[in-house]
Amino acid sequence: MTNFTPTQTEVTDLNKPKWIVVYTKSRWEKKVDKLLKTQNINSFCPTIKTKHRWVDRTKIVELPLFSSYLFVRADLKDQLKVRQTMGVVNFVNHCGKPASVNNSEIERIKKLIENYDNVEAVSLPRIKVGDTMKIEDGVLLDWQGEVLKIKGKSVVMFMKQLNCALVVNTEKTAVSLV
Repeated sequence: MTNFTPTQTEVTDLNKPKWIVVYTKSRWEKKVDKLLKTQNINSFCPTIKTKHRWVDRTKIVELPLFSSYLFVRADLKDQLKVRQTMGVVNFVNHCGKPASVNNSEIERIKKLIENYDNVEAVSLPRIKVGDTMKIEDGVLLDWQGEVLKIKGKSVVMFMKQLNCALVVNTEKTAVSLV
């Protein structure tokens, strides 16, 4: 019969606090961060300042860098408290265990948002090389092109109508798949 008793190093690893990725309810990132800090749990919700425009005014607001995610430095005991906190959906899991992030990566994120104003997490999983895109805004409204290259927020598109390639800095509403 196999022995399933954890070794001493496995037990100390579980009790050692590490940065864990937490998935929250939509738009609850900052609230959950505040709730965790009131429980003396070390949490980190990276935020960026951005200009937000309404019909009647423009204001600089602080938004989470990662929508619905934040980081918590917690040992096994604190993980239970985190899960029970209002607004927490669950931990992000990898291979059945909460996904952890190296301390050096957390420090890199902190330095990045401290030193740069124009930081944005961009997810473009639906756009890939070879797709046909239509521009939804600006001077080239309704023009179509084939995606040649994607790098961050920049999309290089071949525009048949113009017989040239354009580099487009995309906004989420600026392009759509055809």
